[in-house]
Amino acid sequence: MMRIDPTLYTTIPSPEGRLEKEMAIYSILEQLGIPFERLDHEAVATIEDCGEIDQYLGITIYKNLFLCNSKKDHYYLLVMPGDKTFKSSPIAQQIGSTRLSFGAPEILEDYLNLTPGSVSITGLLYDQEQRVQLLIDEAILETEYFGFHPCINTTSLKIKTSDLIERLIPYLNHPITYVTI
Repeated sequence: MMRIDPTLYTTIPSPEGRLEKEMAIYSILEQLGIPFERLDHEAVATIEDCGEIDQYLGITIYKNLFLCNSKKDHYYLLVMPGDKTFKSSPIAQQIGSTRLSFGAPEILEDYLNLTPGSVSITGLLYDQEQRVQLLIDEAILETEYFGFHPCINTTSLKIKTSDLIERLIPYLNHPITYVTI
């Protein structure tokens, strides 16, 4: 069983013991006036590890996959429901790409300031050159809330999906390409 602080917080945590990149996300949410619920927990590496987190937050944490084309000259961040299976071919066809595979951890860290297990839409903050194309499964638009990590996999946040689409993503300055999975 995972260690989880069952308290749901709606405030920014103390910066003590927190990474600068995590604190930057709270600052952005505060600046944009986006309310959130925060749950602290032990590190999670996969979507399967998020089951208990989902229950505490009353949401589904989404899969965030860092992908690249076969030439490794185009990179993508795919956000999709955790209960769906990623299949490269249909997504590649929808975006007009060659076969997709997982991007290298070094590129993930260089482009999004993230490490495997903590891949999150919030990493787009660090992609000022827009080297990563944002892909979102249309099914996410049907949900009221969106769950994600603030650049670190020891905390999960819950915000309204409308705040994600209308406020946070425009701030991150990455146009959305919607796909169907």
